Amino acid sequence: MGNLTISLIQTHLYWEDKQANLSMLADKINGIQTPTQVVILPEMFSTGFSMNPDKLAETMDGATVEWMKNMAMSKKVVLAGSLIIEEAGAYYNRFIWMLPNGQYGVYDKRHLFGFAGEDKHYTAGEKRTIAQVNGWKINLQVCYDLRFPVWARQSSNNFSQDGLAHIPEFDLLLYVANWPERRIAAWKTLLAARAIENQCFVVGVNRVGNDGNNIYHSGASMVINPLGETLYQKEHEEDIFTVTLQKEILEEIRQKFPFWKDADSFSRL
Repeated sequence: MGNLTISLIQTHLYWEDKQANLSMLADKINGIQTPTQVVILPEMFSTGFSMNPDKLAETMDGATVEWMKNMAMSKKVVLAGSLIIEEAGAYYNRFIWMLPNGQYGVYDKRHLFGFAGEDKHYTAGEKRTIAQVNGWKINLQVCYDLRFPVWARQSSNNFSQDGLAHIPEFDLLLYVANWPERRIAAWKTLLAARAIENQCFVVGVNRVGNDGNNIYHSGASMVINPLGETLYQKEHEEDIFTVTLQKEILEEIRQKFPFWKDADSFSRL
């Protein structure tokens, strides 16, 4: 396990305009000069948080997934973000983890935001996805998932085969979002809480600007260490930020504070 360098893209999004968003994001991604391993885009990066999947959804063979493949390959990075996918007659808010070689992992958003009617238009995912890069295990989550700690919780029952070492399920919790400014206090608080309770790094990538429903998003994309300390936060402005997460810090905190020993056992499903 080495260090992990990631780049967060906090940006406005053109409402339900895929071509404009992909062109804009390509310019931003190509403009990243600092060496990086993962580039993270917001939730529904090609459309904004739309409840019109019937006219916007694509298949996994569609143009946006192909764009992700090409961008990841040309920049030699993992490209991560969610978009609207249709599969077997159902619509998903799908987080795609695209590797430079064209292979990918997916996570379908588990908790659909009923307050905005997301549950009326999309199908909820049924399983978590833990991606891996450079020895880091990364738990992929989407926006409203942040409010449900059990879904993100580390298991205290995961041990090595000899039973002598506790093995964390993941090292980084990654949230992509369209989280509105009117509830941004909850976003900041819960991101920090997820880092503290899971003794992991947490990264949240949010959008900025008004969407097609005139809902304002202030960003507040964040990087938080396992002690709950903020390493990065940006509000109200577009920004591209690259940070290296230190494996030594993660290991030191886990060894010094082995709180998992006192954790409650639980079952998710």
